[in-house]
Amino acid sequence: MLAVTVTAFHSCGVYSFTGASIPPEAKTVSISQFPNKAELVQPSLSQTFTDALRDRFASQTNLALIPRGGDLHFEGEITGYSTEPVAITGQQTAALIRLKVTVNVRYTNKFNAKDNFETNFTRFEDYSSSLNLNAVEADLISKITEALVEDIFNKAVVNW
Repeated sequence: MLAVTVTAFHSCGVYSFTGASIPPEAKTVSISQFPNKAELVQPSLSQTFTDALRDRFASQTNLALIPRGGDLHFEGEITGYSTEPVAITGQQTAALIRLKVTVNVRYTNKFNAKDNFETNFTRFEDYSSSLNLNAVEADLISKITEALVEDIFNKAVVNW
């Protein structure tokens, strides 16, 4: 029974129990720094996002993280960082403010070119207009980054 299970996993290229479907010949992943090219630049966002994406691949796959030239490779840039009012009240004031982050990602799979993509990923979090962005920004960035990384990971290696 164990031999059947191992064979089934091997033949599909799956060697992670997190749902990742990675070609069996892929051994490495490289994730370039994602520079912040948004009109409004949040100083720590580039490092926070890049580290989170690297951490996801290090913890959720058996791939070795290398600086460049990985079997799977990610690069791109943060292209949007903005706030906008949402949920306008009767007095024409915003009850909520939306913090939105957009990341352009280029993914290359050395073993399966049909999986390659360049896609913009956008996520947002809303916060009360009674709060100062500086007071909630770190928490919002953490939540947005987690959601973006999940989206990118799923598009690249989880074939749902």
